[in-house]
Amino acid sequence: MRRGVSGVSNKLVRGTGLLGALVIGLGSILGTGAYVSIGLSADIAGDNLVFAILIAAITALMNGLSSAQLAAAHPVSGGTYEYGYRFLSPLSGRVAGCLFVAAKSASAATAALAVAWYISLTFNISAQVVEYIAVSLLLMFTVLVLSGIRRTNWLNALLVLISLLGLLTFIGIGLTSNAISRTDTADSSSLSLFHAAALTFVAFTGYGRIATMGEEIREPRQNIPRAVIITLAVISTIYIAVGYTILHLGGIKSFEQSKFNIATLISNHNWSRLVVIGGVIAMSGVVLNLVLGVSRVILAMARRGDLPAKLANVSSDSKSAPAATWMTFAIMSAIALLGGIESAWTLSAFTVLLYYGITNIAALNVPLSDRFIPKWVSVFGLLSCFGLIALATLSYVIA
Repeated sequence: MRRGVSGVSNKLVRGTGLLGALVIGLGSILGTGAYVSIGLSADIAGDNLVFAILIAAITALMNGLSSAQLAAAHPVSGGTYEYGYRFLSPLSGRVAGCLFVAAKSASAATAALAVAWYISLTFNISAQVVEYIAVSLLLMFTVLVLSGIRRTNWLNALLVLISLLGLLTFIGIGLTSNAISRTDTADSSSLSLFHAAALTFVAFTGYGRIATMGEEIREPRQNIPRAVIITLAVISTIYIAVGYTILHLGGIKSFEQSKFNIATLISNHNWSRLVVIGGVIAMSGVVLNLVLGVSRVILAMARRGDLPAKLANVSSDSKSAPAATWMTFAIMSAIALLGGIESAWTLSAFTVLLYYGITNIAALNVPLSDRFIPKWVSVFGLLSCFGLIALATLSYVIA
């Protein structure tokens, strides 16, 4: 058993079951997906928003199954960083680790900036301090993660419940309201469709947090695949309903400031504040889970010597990784201070698609004796990742 410099085992405790894994997955996805990513995608895809969500959902399912296959065959913390080492090469692992840290740190910065933006609008605070509010939020959730995974899971459950309540309120009010004719002329070309799908795909990838925490999940060969599939099924249903509701209400461009605030679409309703609260809480949950997930990859990289050895130390009760978690906070804070919501999310989209491309290649190398999915699933996932990168890049250049 590996030990840190203090002589304490640097293995983490398997204290999370299927329900806890589901909460981690849902808590990692529900925030920026529904409250930021779908808004950005709606701005690009126009009437094709639901199709963009469906493409992203299918891509996420193929990639999720590849991740589950790898996590079941090699259940350790670190995700594709570890899978790359095990099934491909050390270089593949290092590249995957760097991509994951960049992608998910950008996602966390996006979520923190979006929450800060909500707060600044609600309390009429100058936009010039949004970045500093975001860093303060990142600091708060870093401290929560350091308090231990069990306490974090209880908080996740509460965040997921309130997030779902806010989204169901939005869907219920939106679909029972009178339909509004589209007033915008959003580009709905096929390239825009795939560009929107690439941005939306990031909103599904919270299932990766389940895989990256494989070392802390009980009975990983059974619980990880089940948690990934159930999480994606629930999230796909919710996202499609949210997308359809946005179109029913006239589309994002029909409303001022809606891109980061779907509650604006029902701003004349008494329950709209609940949607705002749900959005803030949901995105806070995303930050919480991303701090946790990225810190585990940094922990894994330090264990292998790809990062300083001190980052591999865990707490005396083996329930947290303080040095890796503080490094995670520093990276996320730097992105929040330097980038805006759209630029941070775009960075996350492209880096995460590259990351899952490596995931699918690694999944193709899992021995037959350890496989529970056919290879064509990973081939489809690989082609969809690089296809979305190419088409989204072309759409971005043309635009």
